[in-house]
Amino acid sequence: MSMVASRSLIDQNQAKELKQTGSNFIAVMPYAFMPKADTPQLFFDNEQQWNGETLGGIESDIQTLKTQGLKIMVKPHIWVGSGTFTGKIAMSSEAHWKAFESQYKQYILAFAQLAEENDVELFCLGTELNSFAIQRKDFWCDFITEVSTVYSGKLTYAENWDSYDNVGFWDSLDFIGIDAYFPISEERTPSTKNIKSSWFVLKRDLKAFSQSLQTKILLTEYGYRSMDYAGKQPWDSSREERPVNQTAQLNLLKGLHESLWDEGWFAGGFLWKWFPNFNESGKRHQNRFTVQGKRSESYLKSFYSRK
Repeated sequence: MSMVASRSLIDQNQAKELKQTGSNFIAVMPYAFMPKADTPQLFFDNEQQWNGETLGGIESDIQTLKTQGLKIMVKPHIWVGSGTFTGKIAMSSEAHWKAFESQYKQYILAFAQLAEENDVELFCLGTELNSFAIQRKDFWCDFITEVSTVYSGKLTYAENWDSYDNVGFWDSLDFIGIDAYFPISEERTPSTKNIKSSWFVLKRDLKAFSQSLQTKILLTEYGYRSMDYAGKQPWDSSREERPVNQTAQLNLLKGLHESLWDEGWFAGGFLWKWFPNFNESGKRHQNRFTVQGKRSESYLKSFYSRK
């Protein structure tokens, strides 16, 4: 499960609720901020951030989650001003690239060190940084080696569904990480049968890619909104108030699980997303990604808890 960072530290009851979903691995997500995608300014661990995004807050949440027997992935994210997609981060000169890379190293190494000190099982080197990952392959190869001197656990990187095959350093990592918002269906409420038909083709390509690198694929994010046409553009996180459709979300999750979960080349996935301070009486999550308070929540508990 991907746990949304909160203003305050999580408590044992909130950690227990995550455990009760049947999840065994929780992604915690520290954030850094960039004013512009082409300017080498990166800020993290400052007083303006929520507790759950900072070094101290992440460490406290990790310790609380671990008391429930949960494993952890630390998965850093960058938020770019005006909501610019992180895959577009790219500098206009070599000097700016060097400056940005230096700041990015500081950000990631700080959390890699924290992960090591807290016996975190999995560390993600970055999230959906396509232009950066492709244009600066030499940096990433050296950087992975540097992170490995600080952190001794498993490593991955989370690339977007439409560009994972352009990343040139998967062979240096323990898992191929994909944020799996593949288009699945243009139907308002797709059936599980039709969803599995779509995954049949995708699964063939994913299996071949995994086997070519002899590395398992991990869905560093997956999920669907509870609204009409949720499988058409699953990456859509806009605030559009499309009609609520819990069946669409439920069927899409079932179709993915039944298609991938028992494959030998598949390592599992982190569902997007879970709010530790979820307010069930609120309306703003009714057609969003979370399964909380929806039909998919009881299904997920049953599926994740299977033997």
